[in-house]
Amino acid sequence: MTTFLLAKMMIFPLTPNRSQLFPREHTHRPGTTRAAVLCASLAVAVLFLPAARAQQPDSAKPVVVQPGPPGAPSKTLPSSTRGSLPPRSPADVEFMQGMIMHHEQAVEMTAMISSHTQNKDLRTLGARISSSQSDEIKFMKRWLAARGESVPNPMPEMSDKDMPGMDMPHQTMTLMPGMLTPEQMEALRKAKGADFDHLFLAGMIQHHNGALTMVKDLFDTAGAGQDAEIFNFATDADNTQRAEIKIMQSMLDKKH
Repeated sequence: MTTFLLAKMMIFPLTPNRSQLFPREHTHRPGTTRAAVLCASLAVAVLFLPAARAQQPDSAKPVVVQPGPPGAPSKTLPSSTRGSLPPRSPADVEFMQGMIMHHEQAVEMTAMISSHTQNKDLRTLGARISSSQSDEIKFMKRWLAARGESVPNPMPEMSDKDMPGMDMPHQTMTLMPGMLTPEQMEALRKAKGADFDHLFLAGMIQHHNGALTMVKDLFDTAGAGQDAEIFNFATDADNTQRAEIKIMQSMLDKKH
């Protein structure tokens, strides 16, 4: 009733033709003013508001619902329930540590583009690779830090003794699959123009294929890749780098 009265007052403001909209109102006493009618209507609305609020459910108490397995009902847990990180596999940690170093080399390669070539298509591609992989590096570092795992040294030539507190697995200090050797990186630094374009595209295709190998090895390892964040990240990385390989291969084919 309250909602109906308020809605009518909003839709049909007081006008000289009000008696046509509300036929019963013309029977009020001659001394009654429009202001009095309005005040009375508002008073009725205010009286009904507390009752309306009382009918609403109490939303102050949070409700934690745990979905059940297929075919089973969900469970309502106490409001004090706290989430916990899922168990991780050693292979998950090694994958993230290794992929950080893998991505860092790709970002280093793209940083050469602006001073080594004027190829607009390559510049656009390089900017996309640099942006996406830089964001992914930040994500992987956060993932490791949240689980108390060490983050790989961004300068592999430095030993563990040079970096106190760094306890890196041996395999993360070596080249990951597809990474360019120091000789390949040096050749890339010395190249210019079309030579640089060719070396960059060939090198980045090699680099991306190595990342696909790392993802495959992760999912082929028993118990690894079960963490939802790692699964989504690795799957997205696989799809993205496959698409970029096709683009780079097409760019290489046009040069021949």
